[in-house]
Amino acid sequence: MTDGIATNPTPDARTRVLDAAEAIVQARGVAGLTLEAAARDAGVSKGGLLYHFASKEALLDALLRRLAEFMEREYRACVEAQRPGPGQVARAMLEWGFGAGEHACNERHDRAAAVFLAAFHHDPALLDPIREVIARMRRDIAADGLPPGHGDAINAAGDGMFMARIFRLYRPSEAERLAMRHALARLLDASG
Repeated sequence: MTDGIATNPTPDARTRVLDAAEAIVQARGVAGLTLEAAARDAGVSKGGLLYHFASKEALLDALLRRLAEFMEREYRACVEAQRPGPGQVARAMLEWGFGAGEHACNERHDRAAAVFLAAFHHDPALLDPIREVIARMRRDIAADGLPPGHGDAINAAGDGMFMARIFRLYRPSEAERLAMRHALARLLDASG
């Protein structure tokens, strides 16, 4: 705090490099991501970047691990916001995929999607941290206390919305999003 005014601390060099790399991947794809470009855009020396990331692969790996942590935090926050009991995870998935609150798609999600696609293009094994998060989510859905398939259907619908967004296949109107949300909520309500 300076003179009674709160200030945001400057991110550390590692975070600045990751933020810069994420922005580069979103704007120019994985081909545009070089260590030199990430260092320049982050405002650090190449030596400073190499202290944290020895190679482009190490940088991409760190981006995917950060994305996995982001997904895990968002998912857990959505689950914790729901009332306990059967369907808690499915309600969280419904909110996460179709909600209009703080967890709705935003610029951070778009940047994450760009990293996701870039990593898949560069080396699909880089997605292993994401696969681990998704595997935990699927285990949670299976243990959610709903009839088989109900939670999976809500999860798959959210995944479909995410894929439509990242591939720019279509963007439903607000009325369409609400209609899909209500239809899925009825499925959840019918599950007990």
